[in-house]
Amino acid sequence: MTPLLTAEAITVRYGSLTALDAVDLQVPLGQRHALIGPNGAGKTTLLDVVAGAARPVDGRIRLAGRDVTRLGPAARARRGVGRIHQRPAVWDSLTARENVLVAALPRAERAGRWYPSARRRAAGRTADTLLDRVGLTDLAAVPAGQFAHGQRRQLEIAVALAGQPRLLLLDEPAAGLSAVEVGWLAEFLRGLPRAVAVLLVEHRLDLVYALCDTVTVLRDGRTLATGSPAEIRASVPVRQAYAEGVT
Repeated sequence: MTPLLTAEAITVRYGSLTALDAVDLQVPLGQRHALIGPNGAGKTTLLDVVAGAARPVDGRIRLAGRDVTRLGPAARARRGVGRIHQRPAVWDSLTARENVLVAALPRAERAGRWYPSARRRAAGRTADTLLDRVGLTDLAAVPAGQFAHGQRRQLEIAVALAGQPRLLLLDEPAAGLSAVEVGWLAEFLRGLPRAVAVLLVEHRLDLVYALCDTVTVLRDGRTLATGSPAEIRASVPVRQAYAEGVT
């Protein structure tokens, strides 16, 4: 079966700096895959390339077998790539419901393109369902600018899911969250349908090992190891490189 995401020999350079050096990656449909490694390893850069926010100087990105290397973020989003950033990206002036509604409308158009009121009702139902799933129903009418960091993260997840992604990219989603909020995040992500694959960059190894099927370790822009959480824990090269990190 063709993997949902295939990254082949991805190379990214910024002047004399090689951020990624011929990195390969495959994410099958439904897999939870983590990218870990020290700061500067190239994790976020690889996520940028997959999302279309950065262009590699060499290599190819394929989504369900189709070459999308030259497509930008908007075109990839239309093909099922959703993203959650290190800092939650929502519209502060819009309410929680309006944030999700804006993201849901493009998909709802297909169900009744000649009936704007029907489109809006369908998008509204999607928004209400997603706000309930992330625990924000009681705050649906509150402007996002009034939300705490953890609530903004919950809202951004709802916004990302409103686009019905096949591949969800998460860049350090646990950053700045309390222990209780990290627990909620882990439970929520575990509950996502397997129709949605997850590619996760995260420093919280407890979250990575509890959630992910496969882990790729990057170091200095290169792949150090790929395997199950148990294999990564047991890897001698990983232990030697990250004696105080990946254990």
